[in-house]
Formats: sequence, structure tokens, C-alpha cells
Amino acid sequence: MVRRVQAQGRVPAVSAALHRADRPVWACAVGGTGGDAPLGPETTFRIGSVTKTFTSVLVLQCRDDGLLDLDDPVGRHLDLPAHGELTVRRLLSHTAGLQREPYGDVWDTLRAPGVDELVGELARAERVLPPARRYHYSNLGMALLGRLVGRLRGGTWEEVLGERVLSPLGLTATGTRPGPGAATGFLVDAYSDEAHPEPPTDFGAVGPAAQLWSSAPDMARWAAFLADPAALDPTGAVLAPATLDEMRWPLTPTDETLWVAGFGLGLILVPQPDRVMHVGHDGAMPGFLAAVYGRRGGDGTAGAMGCAVLGSSGTASAIFDLPHRLLAASAEHDPAEIEPWRPGAAAPEPYRGLLGRWWGEGFEYVFSWHDGALRARGADDPAGKRRRSSPRCRTGPTCSGRCPGGRPASCSG
Repeated sequence: MVRRVQAQGRVPAVSAALHRADRPVWACAVGGTGGDAPLGPETTFRIGSVTKTFTSVLVLQCRDDGLLDLDDPVGRHLDLPAHGELTVRRLLSHTAGLQREPYGDVWDTLRAPGVDELVGELARAERVLPPARRYHYSNLGMALLGRLVGRLRGGTWEEVLGERVLSPLGLTATGTRPGPGAATGFLVDAYSDEAHPEPPTDFGAVGPAAQLWSSAPDMARWAAFLADPAALDPTGAVLAPATLDEMRWPLTPTDETLWVAGFGLGLILVPQPDRVMHVGHDGAMPGFLAAVYGRRGGDGTAGAMGCAVLGSSGTASAIFDLPHRLLAASAEHDPAEIEPWRPGAAAPEPYRGLLGRWWGEGFEYVFSWHDGALRARGADDPAGKRRRSSPRCRTGPTCSGRCPGGRPASCSG
């Protein structure tokens, strides 16, 4: 599948990797880097807007640590000449109505503004829609959130990212610079086999939206974290699983008439057949395309299942579909082992009278006790629909007894 995309899409280099908790990382690289270094799994590519998923996680870390509320206006934390009333939540979900790029001709000149210029020209940026009206993608909005993270943490966005995400998760091939042996990005001529190298670009103050470089194995691991954080971060050092649940909840579709994709808090959500959800992001920069997604739900899905496909062409759109097909093929043809059922403890006495079938407003529900939690489902719910569970809290020594807006990073339960 990878070789077919590389050949038919005429991509100078394609690097793909698939991460699962129950198998070694699978990787496949086809083509050449465009330089003297050989192409391999550790070759780094520009990942473009996949960067936004990292910035979004940093924002939710700030929320969990009590530094902000998602419904805060961004101007509460940043001194801005305009648009300070837009909320953090709306900027994360691309429903703030802010124009796509900073003021100017970023994509014509390939020159991104510095921080002072981005903020200084903010009053010239348009509000193309009222807040909460509908989805409108904005690199400018994510750039403001990156600046917000740096301000709240007392460092730059790059420093905070390395300290609080890349290092804890062991993403050693990921960073803001290409590093030695990186792939060259190309524009492949539509009517010949010539490939034109694209000029290198630094996105300056827009870096939190699109600056990062990475390898396919690193990005497959990141995708697995977005889908199943407890498997890769069992202590919640980077982000609590409940917070990732919140980020993955759909807040808006990208098309009001065709609900094939949507946005949560900084994450793209792509529904698949049989109640499967792929969560992650695509990326595009001059000479590069990237698609990074984790898989949740469905028969055969393994724990910590994520896939990344990185390519060194700016026009080979088949790259965007490939991780979805690789994830589906892995689940179908190499399904996860089925764990045997084993008897467990009885439900605590206060809950035993609740177990069984109940009716409400003409609908039947089933309450049960499994894996140490009270669970509920509709009697007619289709197979695979997620059951509702009662919250379980194992309070730790620092617990205040309150979790406003989400569990703090120090929470033990």
C-alpha cells in the first residue's frame, strides 16, 4: 500500500509507521531523501499542521494546572490590540471566526511574521464569521494559543513543548528544525518527472501552528498517545486520559451537510465504519504532506494504535488517505488478541439494588457492575457503542475534592 502511493502519487519519499501496544513498531520507507543521506524510518519530514495537536495539548495542560479556563477570553492572558474577546475554546476548535492567516501575504512570500509583528498587525486581521457560527480554520488562532502557552509557562512555545511533551513521551526525532539527513521537500511537475526543491521556510510566530519536523515512528507514537493516552502515559504526566477524552469530543463538523470529519479541541475527528473513530491531524507545507491518526473502537483494534504517513511532495493527496487504510488493514488482518473473561469481585453493597433493567421515558436501560465501575447502556444500543461509566476517584494527598473543568495533573485517580 505504501509503495503504491509512492509510485502512483509520484512522491520522492514516503515514510510510514504503525504503532501498536501488542506488536513492534512497523515501518516502511520508499524513495530517497533528495540528498546524500539514505531514506529510513528515522528520516525527518516537515509535519505542518500536525504541530497544532501539540500546541492543543499544551493548552489543555495549562487548563488542568489551573492556569486558564477554556472559556476565558484570550485577552485575559495576553495583551492584544484586537480580538482579545475570542475564547480559548473557540480558537482550539476553529469556531472563533478569525481569518485563516496572519495579516499579509504569508503564502506568497513564504515569510512569516515575528511575534511583535504578528501582534502589532492583529488589528488588521479580519473576523470573517461571528464566534460559534461555524468552522473556519485559522493558523492565526493557533499562533495566538502558542504565545499564550509560553506566556503562562514563563518560556517560549518551543521550550515548553520540549520540556512538557516531547521529552516525557520520548519523541526524540521531533523538533522545530529538520536536523541532519532530513528529507527535502519537492514540488513535482504535473507534466514531467522533474521535481523542484521547495525553499526552506521558518514560520516564526506562526510556529505553534506548523513548524515541527518529525519521523514516522515518532508520529505514529504520538497518534497512539492521542487515541490511547493511558497506554503510553500511565501516570498522566503529559495529560490525563479524561482530558484527552474531552479533546476528542466533537465540537463542530467541517461541513454542515456532509459529516465526514469534525474538530474537537485541536484534533481532527474522522468517523470510520462500525463505530470506529480516527483522531489526529493532517499537515501541509511547501514540499511536504503528513497525516497522523490514532484509532479508537471497533473489533480488532489494538491498544495504543496509531499511524503516520509523511511525504516529500506538496501535491500527493493520496498521502492523506493512507493512514486510515493502514489502520483499517492492520485491525482486519492482524486483529488484537481477544482477552479472556475472568470472574471478578461483586458489586459493593450500596449498588447491588441498582443492577438490572430500568425504564425511563419509555426507554429501557441496563445497569451493571464491571471492572470496578457502575455502567449503564440502552437495552437496544448497538454493539460497540461506548457504555457510560460512573466516575471513580481515588483521592490522593493533594486532592482538594474539586475538579473544576477537568482533573489537574497532580490527580492520582
